[in-house]
Amino acid sequence: MPLFVVWIVLMAGAMYLLLWRPQQRRMAMVRTLQSQLKVGDDVLTTSGIHARVVRLGDDDADLEIAPGTVIHVARGAIGQVLTDHDETFDAPGEASGAG
Repeated sequence: MPLFVVWIVLMAGAMYLLLWRPQQRRMAMVRTLQSQLKVGDDVLTTSGIHARVVRLGDDDADLEIAPGTVIHVARGAIGQVLTDHDETFDAPGEASGAG
């Protein structure tokens, strides 16, 4: 009987490590992505549409997929931000840091 209890505990631990924990990480990444969205960002929707954000609402967004063509989507449909938010690059030929 004790072997059965050990087996159940091991299986519960495996379920936590293999299924539940990675899902929590994905949800945290999505929350971070949603909070960092800005008007003007180039994005990729979960259905594979490349677009630029022209308006952000609490639960929705308007995306421009071609000049003058705007679609209205749920904010959760934005799967990836393609715009590089890290604008700390040095100009070509300039060195960074103090000499």
